[in-house]
Amino acid sequence: MGEPTEIQTTGAERADRTTHTGSDPGTDRTARAPGGATRVARSPGATVRSRLREQRRTPRRPHLLFELALIGLSYWLYSLVRNAVPEQAEIAQKHATWVWNLEHTLGIAVERSINHGVNSVSWLIVGMNYYYATLHFIITIGVLVWLYRSHPGRYAAARTVLFVATGIALVGFYCFPLAPPRLMTGGGFLDTVTIHHTWGSLASGAGATVSNQYAAMPSMHIGWSMWCGLTIFFLARRTWVRLLGLAYPLATLSVIVSTANHFWLDAVGGEVCLAVGFLAARLIYRTWVYRLPRRPGEPADRELTVPAQWDTKVTA
Repeated sequence: MGEPTEIQTTGAERADRTTHTGSDPGTDRTARAPGGATRVARSPGATVRSRLREQRRTPRRPHLLFELALIGLSYWLYSLVRNAVPEQAEIAQKHATWVWNLEHTLGIAVERSINHGVNSVSWLIVGMNYYYATLHFIITIGVLVWLYRSHPGRYAAARTVLFVATGIALVGFYCFPLAPPRLMTGGGFLDTVTIHHTWGSLASGAGATVSNQYAAMPSMHIGWSMWCGLTIFFLARRTWVRLLGLAYPLATLSVIVSTANHFWLDAVGGEVCLAVGFLAARLIYRTWVYRLPRRPGEPADRELTVPAQWDTKVTA
């Protein structure tokens, strides 16, 4: 009589499971994790959102070839769009006059005096011409490489800040063509590259034929240099290096004004673009760029010396 007993027992167990789960175990859609915990099956959309959320919280190590391709493609598109914008010389001259008059109203129109004064010191202005033509790219690329090597967990977010700021700048070039001071009709400014025959600048000389001369607002020399300066200041360990980081955008500001490539207000425009870039990264990563973990998998850095109000919660 053992066989009927086994059949009855099996049926009882099945009925008991059905009573507790409400369905036959063969139709149970609850996935079981290795530790015994259960996980409700997610839709594809929910799975994608979950993965994106996890990547924001714990950024992965960037891939070198992808980053090189991305930077190269982005700079090519930046140059293409920037130089494809109609120069609109007449409108650019009107905008330059408006900006110059506004600065007079604000009492900050001292660029011409600085331009003439620094131009009288040949070695200084020649050095500034080369600074303007080269360091803009060298320092920015150097900081990107340093971030990639030493702060891979923060690299993607910091790069996002730079890309967003540059994208907004392209909109500014298109919507507000502006003649730089050196090209302003009746402004009395000196084109220091032409006067001293220095090389390397697309703003004057032969390079002017392949570069949009009226893409002065906003100044990405300031936007990029401030991004470099803040990144170095918040992430470098040595005090003197952090101070150099703060000095870099200040030196760049003096260069763009002395060489008559930008007005003061162009620099303000560059800072606004950078601020929007930082805000965009804050919304994407749910924390400030420099508070992300230094390396993927590490806990977030809570010891950075940033203002307390920077750590407030931001909702999407």
